[in-house]
Amino acid sequence: MTIAIGCDHAGVDLKKDILSLLHDLRIECIDYGTNSSESVDYPDFGEKVSEAVSSGTIERGILICGTGIGMSIVANKFPGVRASLCNELFTAKMSRLHNDANILVIGGRIVGKDLAKEIVKTWVSTPFEGERHCRRLDKISHIEDRLKKHDTGKS
Repeated sequence: MTIAIGCDHAGVDLKKDILSLLHDLRIECIDYGTNSSESVDYPDFGEKVSEAVSSGTIERGILICGTGIGMSIVANKFPGVRASLCNELFTAKMSRLHNDANILVIGGRIVGKDLAKEIVKTWVSTPFEGERHCRRLDKISHIEDRLKKHDTGKS
């Protein structure tokens, strides 16, 4: 598995810790930035990771901003992206089991380093259950398809 990771200035320190963890877990990562604590706009980095996941270039992604809310909003604009804001372990597990989340979003100012590492470990190791959940994900895909047709019909 390869994971794309990106953050804004509020997530730089946590991103470093997560990259170290993923390296220890022998999971390949592609870092889409930012790498500085100077103020940047989270959509710029959320877009890069989300586009990579949406296009199928990368299997999964991790995004970090101050609360995780902004990155979640950006990521879920992309077709096929199922980004889940997970600031505790149960949500991280369920986002994979039931929703097949392909982008994990963490609030860098909300979650401490140790908990964030546990969230990431849970998220990367939890499989998708499939079965009845596939039907629900198919419904989400149909909504995306319908909205794409609606958008292309506009003048």
